[in-house]
Amino acid sequence: MAYSPAPDQGTDTNRNALYRRITLRLIPFIFICYLFNYLDRVNVGFAKLQMLDALKFSETVYGLGAGIFFIGYVLCGLPSNLALNRFGPRRWIALMMIAWGSLSTCLLFVTTPTEFYALRLLTGAAEAGFFPGVVLYLSRWFPAARRGRIMALFMSAIPVSGLLGGPFSGWILQHFAAGQHGLAGWQWMFLIQGLPTVALGVLAVFLLSDGYQKAAWLSPAERQLIAADLEADAAGKPSTTGDSVLAVLTNPLIWTFGFVYFCIQSGVYAINFWLPSIIKNMGFDNPLLIGWLSAIPYLLAGVFMILCGRSADLRNERRWHLVVPMLMGAIGLLIAVNFAGNPAIAILGLSIATMGALTGLPMFWPMPTALLSAGAAVAGLAIINSVGQMAGFLSPYLVGFIKDQTGSTDAALYSLAALIVLGSLVALRVTRAGALSTARAS
Repeated sequence: MAYSPAPDQGTDTNRNALYRRITLRLIPFIFICYLFNYLDRVNVGFAKLQMLDALKFSETVYGLGAGIFFIGYVLCGLPSNLALNRFGPRRWIALMMIAWGSLSTCLLFVTTPTEFYALRLLTGAAEAGFFPGVVLYLSRWFPAARRGRIMALFMSAIPVSGLLGGPFSGWILQHFAAGQHGLAGWQWMFLIQGLPTVALGVLAVFLLSDGYQKAAWLSPAERQLIAADLEADAAGKPSTTGDSVLAVLTNPLIWTFGFVYFCIQSGVYAINFWLPSIIKNMGFDNPLLIGWLSAIPYLLAGVFMILCGRSADLRNERRWHLVVPMLMGAIGLLIAVNFAGNPAIAILGLSIATMGALTGLPMFWPMPTALLSAGAAVAGLAIINSVGQMAGFLSPYLVGFIKDQTGSTDAALYSLAALIVLGSLVALRVTRAGALSTARAS
C-alpha cells in the first residue's frame, strides 16, 4: 500500500469551520427563497378550492393552467442560466424573484382562462432559472465532497413548503372566505404569498455575493483555501473529449434517464397540485382542516427523504434507494384510490405516495451523474431535467381532463401509478450493470 501522509488536523479544522460559516451565511436565506419558489409554483392547488367556483372554470381549465407553467419553465431554463452567468448570480437571482413574485401576485386579478394561462406561463418563464441557477451558484462555493449535504439542505425546502404551506394556505382561505376589502380568500392567498417573494428578491441584492472571490466577509487566506479545493475538483474530472452536444442529443441513455425522471415528476406534481382536492373529496370541507391534513404527508416525506438519503450514503448504493421509493409512490396512490371512503387509510396512502415520490427526486440524480462522463453530463443533465419537468405540464392536465370526463380522479391516479411502476422498471433496466452500486455518493 502506498504511503499516505497524515492529514493536517489544523488545516482540516480550519476548512470545516470555514465551510460551516459559509453554509450558515448562504443556505438559510437560499432555503427560504426556494421555499417560496415552490410555494408560488403549487399554491394554485389550494386556490382551486375556491377560484374554480368563483370564476366558473372547469377542471380541464385548471389542469391546463396549472401545467402550462412548465412550458415557460422548460423553454427559459437554459437562456436564464446563460443570463445568470453573464450578469452575475446576485443580480439575476434577485431579478428572477422580483419578477415571479410580482407575476404570482397578479394571479389575484385573473377573471378569464386566457389570463390564467398567460400569467402561469410567464410565471414559469420567470422562475425557470432559479433552481439550476442556485445549483450552479453553490457549485462555485463548495467542492464536490460537500455538495451532497448542501443540496440536501437546499432541497428539503420542497417538503417543508408542503408542511408549512398547506396549513398556511388553508388558514388564508378560511380567514378570508367571506371576502375582505373586495378580495376573496383565494385572491388574498396569492397576495400574501406572492409579495414576500418580491421582498426576498430585494434582500438578495444585499445578502448574496456573486462568488467567494467577491465576498467581503472572507479573508484572503479563506478565499485561497476555497480556490484550492475547487481547483482540485476540476483537476480530478475525466476528459470530455467526444462529448459533443450532438452526441448527447443522440445518446439513448440520456432520453432513458429523462423518461425515468418524467415518471417521478408525474407523481410529484400530481400530488402537489391535487392533494387538497383529493382530501376535500374524502368529505372534508373546512379549508384549514384540509391544510392541516395535507401537511401530514409532507412531514413524513421530509423525514423519510433524510433517512433514505443517509441510508444511500452509508451503504454507497443508489439503485434500490431510487426504485423502492418510486414503487412506494405507486402503491400509495393505489391505496388512496381504493380506500377513498376511509379517510384514515386514504391519508395513509397519500402519505406513502408523497414519501415515495418526493424521495425519488434526490435519489434520482446520482444515477445519471454516476453513469455519464463529465462532458456528457453538461448538456445531458439539462436535457434530462427538461424532459422531467414536462411532467409538470402533462400530469395536472391529465388529472383535470380525466376528472371532467369521468367525474372522478381515480382513473387518473391509476394511470399515474402505472406510469411510476413503468419508470421504476426502466430504472432497474438501465442500472442493471451495477455501476450505481459502487458509485460515489454525490
